[in-house]
Amino acid sequence: MKVLTVLCHPRRASLTAALAGRFRSGLEAAGHAGELADLYAEKFDPVLLPPDEPDWADQRKRYSDAVLAEQARIERHEAITLVFPVWWWSMPAMLKGWIDRVWNRGWAYDGGKLALTRGLLLGVAAGSARSYEGKGYGPAMEAQLVEGMLRFCGVPEARLELFHDVLDDDPIRGAALERAERLGREFAV
Repeated sequence: MKVLTVLCHPRRASLTAALAGRFRSGLEAAGHAGELADLYAEKFDPVLLPPDEPDWADQRKRYSDAVLAEQARIERHEAITLVFPVWWWSMPAMLKGWIDRVWNRGWAYDGGKLALTRGLLLGVAAGSARSYEGKGYGPAMEAQLVEGMLRFCGVPEARLELFHDVLDDDPIRGAALERAERLGREFAV
C-alpha cells in the first residue's frame, strides 16, 4: 500500500517528527511505500485566499497550482497519515490550513470524495489520558477530526491515535516510538 505521511511540526528534531519517522519505518518493514510531506520544511502556505476558496456556484472550479500539486500528491497514495502535536485539543493551524486549502469542494467533498481507503491521525499530546477522558477531549477530537474530516471526505477506515504524557519521561517517549513503529507495521493488516 502507498501511504502519504503528512508531518506538521515546526521543529524537525521534535518527538512528533521522530514518531513520524518510526511510523514510516514500520510501514517500510511491512512492505509499504509512500512519501513524507513535511509541511513546515516545505514551507507550505496554509492561508486560504480567494483562488483556493470553495466556489459554491461552481464545484468544478480550478484551484491554484500549489493546491493542484498537493491534490496530485494525495492521489498517488491509497492511504494517509497525519502526524501532529495536539494544540488546543486539535491540530496545528498549519495542518488545518493544508486541509482547508487542499481538501477542497468538488475534489474531497460535494461532487468528489478522496480515493483514500484509510486514514490515521497520530496526535502527540502533553496531557494525560486521564485528563483527556475526564474532560471529554478524546471524543470531541474524534468527532471533529475523524468523523468531520476524514469520513466526511470519503475515507472509510479512519481513526485517531493519541500519544499522551510524552513531554518529560524517557520511558514513555521510548514506548511511544515503539508504538508508532508498530502502528506502521500493522497499518494495513
